[in-house]
Amino acid sequence: MSADLGLGLAAIGRPAYITLGRDADLPGDRSPAALEARAHELLDTAVALGIRWFDTARSYGRAEQFLSTWLAAGRDAPGTVSSKWGYTYTAEDPAVDADEVKTHDLATFERQWAETQALLGEHLRLYQVHSLTPDSPLFTDTALQRRMSQRRADGSTSLGFSTSGPRQAEAVRRALELTVDGRPLFTAVQSTWNLLEPSVGPALAEAAEAGAFVLVKEGVANGRLTDRGLPADSPVRAAAEAAGVGPDAVALAAALAQPWAGVVLSGAVTPAQLRANAAARGLDLPDLPDLAEEPETYWATRSGLPWA
Repeated sequence: MSADLGLGLAAIGRPAYITLGRDADLPGDRSPAALEARAHELLDTAVALGIRWFDTARSYGRAEQFLSTWLAAGRDAPGTVSSKWGYTYTAEDPAVDADEVKTHDLATFERQWAETQALLGEHLRLYQVHSLTPDSPLFTDTALQRRMSQRRADGSTSLGFSTSGPRQAEAVRRALELTVDGRPLFTAVQSTWNLLEPSVGPALAEAAEAGAFVLVKEGVANGRLTDRGLPADSPVRAAAEAAGVGPDAVALAAALAQPWAGVVLSGAVTPAQLRANAAARGLDLPDLPDLAEEPETYWATRSGLPWA
């Protein structure tokens, strides 16, 4: 299987996100109209680059809405649209002291399924549980599992899940064991894998071997594997200079090179970033030293990144 780039919309649908340097990437006007215009420009650039997978979520601010208006405007339809349920975006609600609230239950699934269908409808091909962890109540909620399976049977949408945190591998293995009426509940998985946090790799290899489609997110570690986050003496910088590309392309090329990967998502928020990310395609990487951090250290660092 040869992996290709997709475009993730996590950082473009809301005024603030944790990508390093994002405050300099977006205009001072972060109104919905301004963000929508940028999202459409980014999506047009993606199509021009041959990118045909677009990934969003209910909790990515207005990202689903921006994607839907882009599709409705007559742009070339992408090959695949995926989205996620399980987090509710609350940053615009002054009564809630959080940017998003996680709830893996039947009521949330039913509500967010309807919301996503209203926006993306016939374009939606993969609907994922957002940030499934080993302690999620979904694992013991058979009514939720059965309803999800019924929704899949009613249309052409496959089911998957994304993972986050230091126990990603455990979540992947446990989720892919779930069945409803003898049929696997999930056929796709989206996980964080990058040069700093590759611990889920063996579990993703097992998933692909079992027939699941694998998506990689956060390939540049929220900017830590770019010019903005790497130390001057980083071997990723050295490899990038030798290849005549940016460090982001080296990081994404490392993900694309994984034999189990199907799609590696770019999290770009400017057309220039997306074009730089696209240089990862076909890049011949040198051997890189092991840059992996302990998973607990990596995720603690990620949690401490500022929203900007």
